[in-house]
Amino acid sequence: MAAQDLYEKVVELAVRRGFFWQSYEIYGGVAGFYDLGPLGARLKQKIVGLWREYFIKRHQDLVVEIETPVIAPARVFEASGHVEHFTDPIVECMKCGRKYRADHLVEDKLGINAEGLSPEELTKLIREHGVTCPACGGPLGEVKLFNLLFKTTIGPYEGNIGYLRPETAQGMFVDFKRVYTVMRRRMPLGIAQIGRVARNEISPRQGMMRLREFTIAEIEFFFDPENPMQGLEERLAERSREKIAILRAEDRRRGEEKPSQYSLEEAVREKIVATPWMAYWMLVAQDFIQALGVPRQNTFFEEKLPEEKAHYSAQTFDQLVKVSRWGWVEVSGHSYRTDYDLSRHMKYSGQDLRAFRQYPEPRKVKKKIILVDKAWLGRTYRSKAAEVLRELSSIDPETVVKMLQEKGVLRVAGVEIPKDKVTIVEKEVTVGGEYYIPHVVEPSFGVERLLYVTLEYAYTVKEGRTVLRLPRRLAPIEVIVLPLTADEKLVRRAREIYMDLMKKGFDVSYDEAGSIGRRYARADEAGVPAAVTVDYQTLEDDTVTLRDRDTWRQVRVPCSRLAEALRSFLNGASLDDVGAKYST
Repeated sequence: MAAQDLYEKVVELAVRRGFFWQSYEIYGGVAGFYDLGPLGARLKQKIVGLWREYFIKRHQDLVVEIETPVIAPARVFEASGHVEHFTDPIVECMKCGRKYRADHLVEDKLGINAEGLSPEELTKLIREHGVTCPACGGPLGEVKLFNLLFKTTIGPYEGNIGYLRPETAQGMFVDFKRVYTVMRRRMPLGIAQIGRVARNEISPRQGMMRLREFTIAEIEFFFDPENPMQGLEERLAERSREKIAILRAEDRRRGEEKPSQYSLEEAVREKIVATPWMAYWMLVAQDFIQALGVPRQNTFFEEKLPEEKAHYSAQTFDQLVKVSRWGWVEVSGHSYRTDYDLSRHMKYSGQDLRAFRQYPEPRKVKKKIILVDKAWLGRTYRSKAAEVLRELSSIDPETVVKMLQEKGVLRVAGVEIPKDKVTIVEKEVTVGGEYYIPHVVEPSFGVERLLYVTLEYAYTVKEGRTVLRLPRRLAPIEVIVLPLTADEKLVRRAREIYMDLMKKGFDVSYDEAGSIGRRYARADEAGVPAAVTVDYQTLEDDTVTLRDRDTWRQVRVPCSRLAEALRSFLNGASLDDVGAKYST
């Protein structure tokens, strides 16, 4: 099947069977927005559930999940750098007024990689190669930067600006200290979040692969930069020889296009991946993508070049998966964010977001102590004095010294303390540890992209019929119950079995319309892994046939053991094994 044909067939199936379609269809649709139908919503839930299993449940000693708002005050995104840096290059046609994402337009017209080029470089390429408007052929203007944040107001006041989050990450960063405290100050600490995000894409394309509103599943994993192996030793020992497919930035510079295989231990030892925890999460991501039905040879990690990285990243890898129409596309990003985010939020909020590193043994150190005239402070600021002292205790004494030297006053908690009311003394004290700003690695997945990839890899044709070979545990409908004919006795028994399976927690469907062959075909096309057929033998011995979607083979199973047999089959047992174990 040609690549173009496969994409069209997957989309046609998705729309017809209720996986996804373009939003606002009756109004002509809006680019970058897609709805999930009944089967698509279920499939997405199961993909998210599988992600939770791999990244949270299997790491529940390290990772917790939270939920934060979709809208945040502007100050949050000023601190994160998104107001300044979250931009894409845009160019406008001087004739018809259409706007395009400039780097994509240059890539399409010239066949080069334009990601990361500056507006000036893109403008030069457009001029030198005579790139014109794809719609009307008109001349293009200067390339500018366009901020992708969706802007709104919080409440009725125009000045109270907020933004829809472009990632879930900032909610986890601003909540770090709260979660760290709740989790008894343990490190390392992963904070996970799954939620909706919005990016005001200039010219969305590639269907479900690039949306203006979508779901992200990501973890901000906080660790001690002076002890980057903490919590990883046992996991590394268990999986040290397992391979990760990586295409390094230096190899890309030389024109290499094929990834190399590195063991987890080698990736860590040789610092191919900047920090051990990021290498580990990349290995988990590789396992997860394989569980969606993608063969190991069809996914690898591509290291971003310096000019391609986000403003917060010291090192980034995109996890790529091969799809029919667009070749290699990103399904997850893995970034080493260092202490960028926590440092920025500390600066902008004035709050202490540090963790505490316990020493093996207490140490005697010389330490500068800030002393404030408490009597003066109480008389001057009364009820606010306690807050001032509390915030003062979290400020680095060197910062206080610098502030007093430069400004002559100490500004803290919204008040000013004159220089003559502050004394700094140096004492030898015994300390049990020190405060530090954790570093962060981030695995981040676009869920709708995963949904499309899962569908494409499941799409097969067998003897002229479409069979959607979804991994059994991801199937939106796990089992369908079918009476062989419309005979009232068969229908009655089939309905009883259907209701029983529903009560026992299966995602189950029922179909009695049309020939049994047509009903099998409909179920195969919807990805239903198991079909239970009620026939005339059922009325005699209370057994049914259990059919495998992929092989079309059947075994007979007694109704009394049907639920057990189905659970075994859906958990991966072969039909032969199920038949041998559960048949009469």
